[in-house]
Amino acid sequence: MIDEKKPRLISKGKTLIVHESLVDDVGKGIARIRTEDMAELGLAVGDIVYIIGSNKTVAKVMPVAEYHPDRKIIQIDGITRENAGAGLDDFKTHYHPAETLLISPIDVTRPLPQEDESQQLATLLAGLPVTLGDKLEVSIFGFGRQYFVIEGTVPQGAVVINPNTLVKVKQPDISGERASRVSYEDIGGLDAELQKVREVIEFPMKYPELFRKLGIEAPNGLLLVGPSGTGKTLIARAIANEVKAHFIHVNGPEVMHKFYGESEARLRVFDEANANAPSIIFIDEIDAIVPKRTESIGNVEKRVVAQLLVLMDGLVTRGKVVVIGATNAPNLLDPALRRPGRFDREIMINPPNRLARLEILRIHTRPMSLHPDVDLGKLAELTHGFVGADLAALVKEAGMVALRRILSQVRGRGQDLSSTDQLELQVKNQDFLTAYREIEPSALREFLPERPGVKLADVGNLKEIKKNLISLIELCLDPSVNEKDIDGALPRGFFFVGITPH
Repeated sequence: MIDEKKPRLISKGKTLIVHESLVDDVGKGIARIRTEDMAELGLAVGDIVYIIGSNKTVAKVMPVAEYHPDRKIIQIDGITRENAGAGLDDFKTHYHPAETLLISPIDVTRPLPQEDESQQLATLLAGLPVTLGDKLEVSIFGFGRQYFVIEGTVPQGAVVINPNTLVKVKQPDISGERASRVSYEDIGGLDAELQKVREVIEFPMKYPELFRKLGIEAPNGLLLVGPSGTGKTLIARAIANEVKAHFIHVNGPEVMHKFYGESEARLRVFDEANANAPSIIFIDEIDAIVPKRTESIGNVEKRVVAQLLVLMDGLVTRGKVVVIGATNAPNLLDPALRRPGRFDREIMINPPNRLARLEILRIHTRPMSLHPDVDLGKLAELTHGFVGADLAALVKEAGMVALRRILSQVRGRGQDLSSTDQLELQVKNQDFLTAYREIEPSALREFLPERPGVKLADVGNLKEIKKNLISLIELCLDPSVNEKDIDGALPRGFFFVGITPH
């Protein structure tokens, strides 16, 4: 991937380029650099360093997992990039064990953790280096991810949380900040698509001087095309969060109104976007408001299409305001909207393949306590036709299955949850298989070609059926066989009939 911001020289004249972190490093405060760079900077594995951008934070140094011979990189997650302002300037620092940690939740709608619950946070965050003002991501089983801000530390400066750290939670002084932040590490299996989106949106917002020097205009809009649940909205939110842009979400069906002029008025979010530039306007289900005018029956649809075309042509802050449209039916859009100058590029977001599904499963199971018998690779093979939303639902349903199983066992023994062994509070492979039967894959509602990895050897018993099936298929595919040479015509298909066991 490309650098998040223009890299700055660090101590000893080294320049590093910011990359996204590994999925397993998210929320752990780890900065990965090459062993050669560690040696030049006099760093050892586990050292705590300052990362200074527009802000300052700390991270723990670890070697990169893969060798990059042509790039001098540093891998930090979205939380660390946000805490540091995404700049780059490393200095080794002294740190102390955290005695006391004062934190406040970002999401003010959630209740504050109780005293015994807040102390469990120290165990969950043990080993994490932090400093004043940092944001923390905590994954709590059964409650998902929660975000906190460091309000104070004892001692001051860079500290490392340990299980004995006294954690105090206070009511936040401010409200309104969105807790459900999305970073690039939260998007799985869409590396190529995400790179294309970043080229259209992120480059003009971060490097406008390059476009001026080259004498080219920044793209005006981007159309994301793909089935529902593949990650179109997630990509738009991640881009807006990473570039610190004002994000405006417009639901296409909500724009249409029965009163004259009301539908056009609801498109005036362009004024808000210009006033808060850099901005991203994301129009979901855009086919609902800009259908083909030649096929539209009412005048409302035609007026809305014309209004949107005028607004996109009238963007004066080109490169600072970008319109992203999302649809799963691009052929229904008016052709005038899809020409260059309005939506300059169309990017197809396809359903994930096996490797992409594995990456998505790793992201969604990151906050979960998994039993050792869980094989995410096997689950990725089983979930053919599942899109990202289906996999998220699968993980959530598996957690609910595990919760019902744990509660049943605890009540059967007459215990309470506080006395339950931590090893029992895990999601098992059978929980995922049970949840798998409840989820219908979205991509299989339409035709989705993918070469399956299941072989006949994986099917138990049925020896005679498999033998006859192979013989018939080989006969049909043999080019030397002529129907005139055999009695009767070759079969054109096979019909499987079975009885469901009860």
